[in-house]
Amino acid sequence: MISVRDALGRGPRGPAEEEAYPPERVGDAVYYTSRQEHEDLTVVVKRFPHRAPRDPATPFVLVHGLGVSSRYFHPLAAELARRGPVFLLDLPGYGAAPDPRRDVTLEDHADAVAAMLRTSGIARPVLVGHSMGANVVSLVAERDPAVTDRLVLLAPTLAPGLRTPARAIGRLMADGLREPPRVLGIAATDYLVRCGAPYLLRQLPHLLADRLEDRMPRLAARVLVVDGDRDPIVPNEWISELAARAVDGDARLVRGPHVIMHTDPIATAGHILEFADASAGAAP
Repeated sequence: MISVRDALGRGPRGPAEEEAYPPERVGDAVYYTSRQEHEDLTVVVKRFPHRAPRDPATPFVLVHGLGVSSRYFHPLAAELARRGPVFLLDLPGYGAAPDPRRDVTLEDHADAVAAMLRTSGIARPVLVGHSMGANVVSLVAERDPAVTDRLVLLAPTLAPGLRTPARAIGRLMADGLREPPRVLGIAATDYLVRCGAPYLLRQLPHLLADRLEDRMPRLAARVLVVDGDRDPIVPNEWISELAARAVDGDARLVRGPHVIMHTDPIATAGHILEFADASAGAAP
């Protein structure tokens, strides 16, 4: 019997090549979906091919936040694909990835991302994480500095004063009043059905316990931190502090609340591309 989660996109277990899924479109960009299994965890990968293949290509890997999925990255991915191939992940237990049926830590998610990079042969990408995804990609970069020399943290969570369930949920509710309807629709189905409240609530303590600020000075990669100027979840001073703690960090603001990939995808992509180009030029 097909469950409600599966009917709404919660995928089966085990690996599957891109041929198992029909191609899909975001505007004039096309993407291809596959599944990878790493030990007992499954990730779903969406690949946006480089839209100008004769130009030099920079690969981008985008990792989503708590409770949601890769769907909210689609506008940003379509923009970045003009410069290089883009890979979106549904982390274990999120989006179309199956329920892992066990507790999954941030370190487990980081291991799954690192395994996906190895399996896919993605060399030195620009790693981009949004919200909790920023915690995950920073763990990947800290554990293996050879993975990337360019790290982008979009609206990274959570500032020290907000690391309680009540404060985090309160800020999330406040953000819901500022997000466009499209984002609210994605969040509602991802939170309540595709991820599900029980798994989300088991994941929250891992995020609240993580001290991203302590990791920043240990990152060998150059770091760009970007946030929306109306984000109630991430105070603007927090992104400045994180950038200052990095060995080589910079902070930028774009228009909008927390999900800046929808409210200002063009400006967000512009900052990422400018950072990627400058970092590549500065690399030894």
